[in-house]
Amino acid sequence: MAGDKCDFEQTFSFCPLPSKKFSFLQDRETLELFMKWSMLGRISAQTYSFDQCFYPYSSDKFALSFFRDPNVVSSLRKTEAGAWVPLDKPIVSVAVEPVPCTKVSMELFDPIYSCGILRPSGHLVKCLHDVYPDYDELRQMLQEEDSEQYRVFGREERAELLFRLFKHLCVGGELCQYEDTIEPYISTTKKIYRDLISVQKDPETKKISVVSTVLKVCAYDESGRCYPGRREEDQTFAYLIVDPFKRHVTLFYHSYGVGTFTL
Repeated sequence: MAGDKCDFEQTFSFCPLPSKKFSFLQDRETLELFMKWSMLGRISAQTYSFDQCFYPYSSDKFALSFFRDPNVVSSLRKTEAGAWVPLDKPIVSVAVEPVPCTKVSMELFDPIYSCGILRPSGHLVKCLHDVYPDYDELRQMLQEEDSEQYRVFGREERAELLFRLFKHLCVGGELCQYEDTIEPYISTTKKIYRDLISVQKDPETKKISVVSTVLKVCAYDESGRCYPGRREEDQTFAYLIVDPFKRHVTLFYHSYGVGTFTL
């Protein structure tokens, strides 16, 4: 069928939208936290428009088109030896992981408040660790699969973009100064999440639902993995967040390392 053939050959073109501002990148309080967490200058987001209908089944083709588009390539930077440098070789392939994104409230984190990770004051409970001298029950729950607290959240909850954002912030960058209370992590996660995702309200049920499709992406050139970084590292990540109605896609990314120390 002609329609199928046309869809199979579908390619996307992209155009940067510099006018799209993110409140979490403008908000001084958030930027100060990024600096404290060694993420300032290494965590960012930029939005592009695209010219074709997006369907989740075309995610791989969409991501490959994105990383091959001249308008995208000219605006992308990767980190090498601690510096941001342009992509210098053509992208030959991409790895795409669909990321569940269904949450419209912060209720996902309710178990944190009743499982022993926090004191009644909201302060994090400290714990001993062989490797990290300044460790707490929150990071143990997030990172140590054999810890008792790990099972506070199941596999489905941990897969959600909202949870991933929270974990990324809690773990931070290379010289992260960790928080003593939970509130800065929760409030910053909420700000970023609200900035990144698109929602709609059902006119009949009044129920709010997420319309964004989220893809965790990694791009490869002829030498191997190149974006968001050469080395595989949990805290070096890139997500494409697609709004199929506006035909906008936001690239949200972080490169693990030492953040900048001035606003």
